[in-house]
Amino acid sequence: MLIAPSLLSCDFSIFGEEIARVDRAGADWMHLDIMDGHFVPNLTFGAPIIKKLRKYTEKPFDVHLMISEPHKYIGDFADAGADIISFHVECDSDIDKTLSLIEERGVKPALAVKPGTPVDAVLPYLDRLYMVLVMTVEPGFGGQSFMADMMPKVEMLRKEIAARKLGTLIEVDGGIAKDTIAAAAKAGVDICVAGTAVFGAPDAKAAIEELKALCESL
Repeated sequence: MLIAPSLLSCDFSIFGEEIARVDRAGADWMHLDIMDGHFVPNLTFGAPIIKKLRKYTEKPFDVHLMISEPHKYIGDFADAGADIISFHVECDSDIDKTLSLIEERGVKPALAVKPGTPVDAVLPYLDRLYMVLVMTVEPGFGGQSFMADMMPKVEMLRKEIAARKLGTLIEVDGGIAKDTIAAAAKAGVDICVAGTAVFGAPDAKAAIEELKALCESL
């Protein structure tokens, strides 16, 4: 299991130092949530901030675009240092064209799916995807409770990936903590995004180690 701390939960006044801190603590990826106030009812930050943060770690930047028209900004986020770009299957952009823009920039493409959207929506694109992000909360805000009823989506995806003999990864985002990560691991998740569970812990390193141990014990 890989752990990708959600920077949405960090102290933005010391953004760079927070990235460096969870890097030292053993984070595998850095998860960066981009919100436009339209696709979701919240605003975060954009590509210029990510570009400034890139110097604080060599860990992969997992950039999650919760925006209505991601195709307009793929170049900006690629230039800023994104290693993986996920955007929502429910967005207003043409999915195939947006995936092509990501691929052309040498960035790993991913699709995200909201809780209310059947996972079937990503299946036509599965062969092109590095990763599928299954939201386990409604996108837009941190600190929500894990939706265990999303795990059948993960299980279905895992079976389809195996049937097609693909290497597509599955990520979940939302409500991941000590009491929920085992369910995600059991369903077949590869990467867990964890916000409060890491940044709200007294010891980030111990928190990441415990989350991984809970998966390995299955």
